[in-house]
Amino acid sequence: MRVTEYFDIAIVGAGFAGMDMLRKSREMGLSAVVFERGKDVGGTWYWNRYPGARCDVPSMEYSFQFSDELQQEWEWSEKYATQPEILQYAQYVAKRFDLKRDIRFDTIVLSMHYEETESAWLVTPSQGPAVRARFVVTAMGCLSSTNRPRFTNDELFRGEVYHTGEWPHSGVDFVGKRVAVIGTGSSGIQTIPMIAQEAKHLTVFQRTPAYTVPAHNGPLSPQYVQSVKANYADFRAKNMKTRAAIGGDTPTGTRGATEVSNTELNEILEARWAKGGLLFLGGFNDAMINGASNERIAQWVRNKIGSIVTDKKIAVRLQPHTVIGCKRLVVDSGYYETFNRDNVELVDIGLTKIDRFTKNGLVANTKEFEFDIIVLATGFDAMTGSLLRTDIRGRGGQRLADAWSAGPVNYLGLTVHGFPNLFTITGPGSPSVLTNMIVSIEHHVEWIARCIHYIRERKALSVEATREAQNQWVEHVNAIAGMTLFPNCNSWYLGDNVPGKPRVFMPLPGFPDYVQRCTAVESENYRGFAFSN
Repeated sequence: MRVTEYFDIAIVGAGFAGMDMLRKSREMGLSAVVFERGKDVGGTWYWNRYPGARCDVPSMEYSFQFSDELQQEWEWSEKYATQPEILQYAQYVAKRFDLKRDIRFDTIVLSMHYEETESAWLVTPSQGPAVRARFVVTAMGCLSSTNRPRFTNDELFRGEVYHTGEWPHSGVDFVGKRVAVIGTGSSGIQTIPMIAQEAKHLTVFQRTPAYTVPAHNGPLSPQYVQSVKANYADFRAKNMKTRAAIGGDTPTGTRGATEVSNTELNEILEARWAKGGLLFLGGFNDAMINGASNERIAQWVRNKIGSIVTDKKIAVRLQPHTVIGCKRLVVDSGYYETFNRDNVELVDIGLTKIDRFTKNGLVANTKEFEFDIIVLATGFDAMTGSLLRTDIRGRGGQRLADAWSAGPVNYLGLTVHGFPNLFTITGPGSPSVLTNMIVSIEHHVEWIARCIHYIRERKALSVEATREAQNQWVEHVNAIAGMTLFPNCNSWYLGDNVPGKPRVFMPLPGFPDYVQRCTAVESENYRGFAFSN
């Protein structure tokens, strides 16, 4: 194996996590290299270019806070930024901090093997020489491995097939075309209204209906932007105290949904619906822990769907009967209204699924449909997909895939027993996808940086989580999740969208408590970690 370079840190991925880790590594005076499979920075915002793609966290919050100068000079145009604007922001950050000179694009990391004799990782890329690095930081993203299910005879279809997570950079022309969208998760819900405006006919194949709340997107007012920038530190501090690290200026309800009258329930939810966004459930303090309260809110949303969709039979089919919020709440722009269009058809495949593809389309519910274009909005192998698709081997040659064969286990969502000097930014077992991701990313980057500084100060060779600490953390994550309604339906939080994936609730609810626990571990000389000298 030809090895020509040695680095203090090898970083995998050049999305927001990889970019921030690179910036921080330089600040610490460490040599670092980043491997990125795309041709540019941006991570999920580089790949997900489907029509309608935008962030569901308000743009003034979905941004870095490590540099006040950066916060002040960047100008967002909309309440919820679109994919092109977020990608422009990522490119701006990369240029402003001269990050690209240490990023190797068009490069997939094939393997990462820990060499005990070297106390270092051997990182083998798809092109160029292998490198050794004392530390490896994975910044692959929680939603970066596309879930691309196979269908019977799918190779026969003569039309075009696209996955929302691997969208052509040149775009797709839907004008005058017969189009199918398979999937009604976040990407499907965002893109369906956009495609419907162009396509001759759009058929939506729905496995299970989803709860979605309007974004009410629009241009940012200069007055609002000025008020935030004048007090950005306070604005950020308020967000850090919320369960999802967003919406610090939006008060959370102090009562449960079963404690109020129908009139008051309607007033609170109507106000939240009019405001739009992910904080819809925050009108009550027990939405995700009290089944009866959750059902009252869910029924209100079902009624709202019934008032929007004019065909009552279609409205009923669009009304979910699961716990609201146990799947990721979606923020949309005209999703339910789209089914009032004459050129849009809804097909339920929850029980029968899709039978097979044909050369002209597909067969579902024994009926054959003809299409020019099929869009797979089938989501991702979330949180663990990219890690497990890479050949990662720790102490004694143990494969991460074997260590996680029954589901992901780790300590703090950051480290895995048996894999020294390996850190996973926003890994399973941390709040990650239940939060404003950039806030969680920056918290992890700063924590990893301080941990590496501690290792170097005490002249240790490596650090890894103890098995006992890891077991206790897994129990803690399961206990917290078990106190909520999150595990009560099939979702990608549990890996249910990927056949054969262990059913384990992967993220940890509650950002402030998680931060406190990470701080406590650090203040106690990294309790739960073993250092080798």
